[in-house]
Amino acid sequence: QVYKGLDIITNKVSPQEQQLCRHHMISFVDPLVSNYTVVDFRDKAVPLISYIFARDKIPIVVGGTNYYIESLLWKVLINTKDKPSSAPRPASDRKVELEQLDSAELHRRLSQVDPEMAAKLHPHDKRKVARSLQVFEETGIPHSEILHQQQEEEGGGPLGGPLKYPHSCILWLHADQAALDARLEKRVDDMVAAGLLEELRDFHRRYNREKVAQNRQDYQHGIFQSIGFKEFHEYLVSEGNCSPETSALLLEKGIQALKQVTKRYARRQNKWVRNRFLKRPGPNVPPVYGLEVSNLQRWEEDVVEPALEIVESFIQGREPPAEPLRMEQDEENKRSHRVCELCDRLIIGDREWAAHTRSKSHLHHLKKRRKLEVSGHAGGTVGDSGDAETSDEDGSLPVP
Repeated sequence: QVYKGLDIITNKVSPQEQQLCRHHMISFVDPLVSNYTVVDFRDKAVPLISYIFARDKIPIVVGGTNYYIESLLWKVLINTKDKPSSAPRPASDRKVELEQLDSAELHRRLSQVDPEMAAKLHPHDKRKVARSLQVFEETGIPHSEILHQQQEEEGGGPLGGPLKYPHSCILWLHADQAALDARLEKRVDDMVAAGLLEELRDFHRRYNREKVAQNRQDYQHGIFQSIGFKEFHEYLVSEGNCSPETSALLLEKGIQALKQVTKRYARRQNKWVRNRFLKRPGPNVPPVYGLEVSNLQRWEEDVVEPALEIVESFIQGREPPAEPLRMEQDEENKRSHRVCELCDRLIIGDREWAAHTRSKSHLHHLKKRRKLEVSGHAGGTVGDSGDAETSDEDGSLPVP
């Protein structure tokens, strides 16, 4: 929503709703800026929050993208520029340049300057490996060392530095999965009815057509990584160059893809809340209050009234009537590294390792090895006999 225009695809709050309460951080970045980052967002949002507090008002941070919310709540990001700026950075972005390198070369470079971080990151995770290399190049300090410094500050924990605003609370609006899926599908239909295709066509004509012609389209950075562009790419580039029947099929394919990716993204958002907010280890974690939004007919009773009671309690310094949500912390180690020699693969995380050991490919390799072991033992039974002789000079058996 920080990008100018594209109000439908980014689901911006309507101008009428914006009149009810002052909004910030909406529609101020040129859509062609490809290197606007969460650090840029934080560096502009934090002074705004201070300004709101200075006027004796309460800032309400609305999601969206929970990673951006986390950057405001905790000290978890790293500045790699001497002078933080609220403006987007110059077109030359070192991280983007590094991502053009081969994954193995990227990981090799990181291993040389920050072996601890290299051991934590999967060699194929180019974005995170490139970011860690960028941090070292632009600060001269290993990424892992900076993270340790944050975690060791008073109030810090395993996931980063201390909480910035001690008296904050989180209101999590959640719904039954079936109700949420139905609502998201309807939202896509409403977006199409509101003129989504016209908006995408206009943006494609003004900004993306030349890149497509030169095969330079990039769906990994800037506005183009927003949900909606990749899904309609085939439709947009072929419109006018194919039969009406083919165009209609590509349009329907794009709509269905948008619905699927939207539902998948919503699941990831909920997973983030559970894993990063509810299960977050360490001190200074804001309480999270759940508000059930499955039944929109009960919006006032289930959402508005409880939310107002919780916020008023915080303002007045008393215990809210509602109990915050709590979840047991997992003992799972998400950073564990195991190498499966059978499959020649690096697996990161306990859960991923458990899934890998149950996978068809792993079980196939395991079955093959057992067959080889059985055949090897069968061929070596003569050599195991006390009366047998062997032609090996050192008297050993060949290893299968």
